[in-house]
Amino acid sequence: MSTDREAAMSYLKDFRERIANNDYTSFLKLWEEYCYGDQPDGEELILILQAVKNSEMAKSFGLQVERVLTFWREIKDPKLSHDSLLLVFDLETTNSEELADLATLHLKDCYPNDPLFLDKMRLIGLRNREKFQGCIRNFELLTHMKKGNFVFHTAGWGTGEIIDVSLVREELSLEFEYVIGPQHFTFEKAFKTLLVLPPEHFYSRRFGSPDQLEKEAKEDPAEVIRDLLRDLGPKTAAEIKEELSDLVIPAADWNRWWQGARAKIKKDTKIESPKELKDPFKLREEAVPHEVALHKALESKPSVNATIQMVYTFLRDFPETLKNFEFKSSLEARLKDILEHEILNPAQRLQILFFQEDLKLPHAEKEMIELIEKMPNIGEVIRDIEVMAFQKRMMQLVRHHRKDYKEIFLDLFFAIDAHLLRDYLLHELDTPQTQKELTAKLGSLLIHPLSYPEVFVWYFQKLLDKQSKLPYANSEGQNRFFEGLLILLDHLGQKPQSRELAKKIVALLTSDRYKIVRDIMQQSDIDEIKEYLLLATKCQSLTDHDIKILHSLAEVVHPSLGRLRKEKNANVTEENVIWTTHAGYQRTQQRIQEIATKETVHNAREIETARGHGDLRENAEFKAALERRDRLQSELKFLSDQIARARILTPGDVPADEIGIGSVVHCRDSKGESQRFVLLGPWDADPEKHILSFQSKLAQALKGRSIGDKVEFQSEVFTITDIDSFFDQE
Repeated sequence: MSTDREAAMSYLKDFRERIANNDYTSFLKLWEEYCYGDQPDGEELILILQAVKNSEMAKSFGLQVERVLTFWREIKDPKLSHDSLLLVFDLETTNSEELADLATLHLKDCYPNDPLFLDKMRLIGLRNREKFQGCIRNFELLTHMKKGNFVFHTAGWGTGEIIDVSLVREELSLEFEYVIGPQHFTFEKAFKTLLVLPPEHFYSRRFGSPDQLEKEAKEDPAEVIRDLLRDLGPKTAAEIKEELSDLVIPAADWNRWWQGARAKIKKDTKIESPKELKDPFKLREEAVPHEVALHKALESKPSVNATIQMVYTFLRDFPETLKNFEFKSSLEARLKDILEHEILNPAQRLQILFFQEDLKLPHAEKEMIELIEKMPNIGEVIRDIEVMAFQKRMMQLVRHHRKDYKEIFLDLFFAIDAHLLRDYLLHELDTPQTQKELTAKLGSLLIHPLSYPEVFVWYFQKLLDKQSKLPYANSEGQNRFFEGLLILLDHLGQKPQSRELAKKIVALLTSDRYKIVRDIMQQSDIDEIKEYLLLATKCQSLTDHDIKILHSLAEVVHPSLGRLRKEKNANVTEENVIWTTHAGYQRTQQRIQEIATKETVHNAREIETARGHGDLRENAEFKAALERRDRLQSELKFLSDQIARARILTPGDVPADEIGIGSVVHCRDSKGESQRFVLLGPWDADPEKHILSFQSKLAQALKGRSIGDKVEFQSEVFTITDIDSFFDQE
């Protein structure tokens, strides 16, 4: 249902507000007013009943829901009448004679020739008329119970296929998406947990014929997305991936498939694409031509920058719309209105003129050139232009109409963000006339690699091309840039906000079996390689394995570096050991087991329950369940990585004559008071019991000290009086 359609429903918003506030008294007053209305809206009634069914009010409301029957009888559309009555019986709790008669007549009308009609009436409670809540939905489920049909399990088992049904035993057998082996249900249990899925439903097709659905998704992705949105309701890009990745589209192919699908979805007139990534895609009731969608968006009077982005994206995706004379004329009028009545900065004005030039308006190019020739701070204006394609067009105009274009380009070279634009500037500056200035500009990167980290990485990659004749493309220049790259990586590894660029550098270094590193080391002398290794060991973004590989590559070029590699490996191994007692190791293993076997399984059920709640369109708990899954996966990876580095402490690991791991330290503070510290691993630390993690600052200050030594820590002086072993205290 479209957002505009919902907005027109005057009562729906009021009902939802009262449900959200759990204001039952006010809700009933509004319900009484609603039931005496004289203009029934079947769609609105369905949404109201769905909302209350999924709320805490549902049980109490069951006594009041049948008040709507007089109002309901005025609904003329057969499907809306049926769907709303179905929800009335889902909610009712009075089991009144009036309701029993109504349900019986309705089912006879719907299933006049059903040979098992009386048996089904008994099973749904309408034979004895004592309790028949949900009777219409349950009758439909019984009618749907045939071998090969599909259902949805609302408690987290996903889609199920019916493999056997017995009316005699009142049982059915099913195979589910997320449960191994056949499952057996009584009809009573089925009524509580199963929902009918038509054979054309997205979930039925995903479970019953995933290969065919994958084929269709690759041939016509927009149609599959339409089916998904029709059956499951609005979905964000992340939620669409959750429904399709690996289950339909192989995970390895997802990014490529979604990129192509996204382009086709944009052009689909039945799918409403979101303005923000966090917002959902929606299925429209009717196709909306692209021109109409743009006009509707512009009617809300967006800001100038928003209008520029909107119009640019539209003309990029749908250039054929300019063949529509009426549309083209209205767009020209809108752009002219902006130029004449909006307060524009130079960047905005130029972008509007670019649009006018694309629309073949004769004055646009002349006006742009006049602006460019007189503009004093043209570099800032180019940076302020938000559309990258317009930035490049602006640079090309500057190149042809400004004598000082070289100085402008040199100023922009590092300041511009997009690599494609920087490629253009590099091409224009890499000429005999500007080679000297370009070399000096690039040399400043070597002096201050941290000033423009993105530019540094971009240019380093340029230098790796063996055919390159750019400045610093020789072996000496490459070596200097490689050293600067390691300095940069060390710096970025200490800044969480620069994590993505650090990952990019690591991927660059390690790709193709460390080819870049091998090539650089082949042309470096032993002192240069020692410097590389020293810098690499300081880089937190490189793993122990990466460091070992770098040392191995260095040893191939200069075998005398083998000893340095062994020493470094010993230090790295010792620094990365996580010491633990046997009890601490068991606790961590138990936690890993608990996450993997209990919490993850429980969370998977939470996700499916939230996804499949009610009519499959309720997702109120879905995001919370996904966030919990991310936390569990993160904790599981963290603990698994740690336990791989764990070493259980033994009496032989505790030094006898100095403080180390496993030591019990007795000391006196500056006031003469006795203190006792136990040094163990992080899993066993308990500050309240004076059990310190061996990685803590105080423990490191005590490490290696002997009896009689004095240790100063945070303005306090401790004198070591005795040292015991942890194992002697047990």
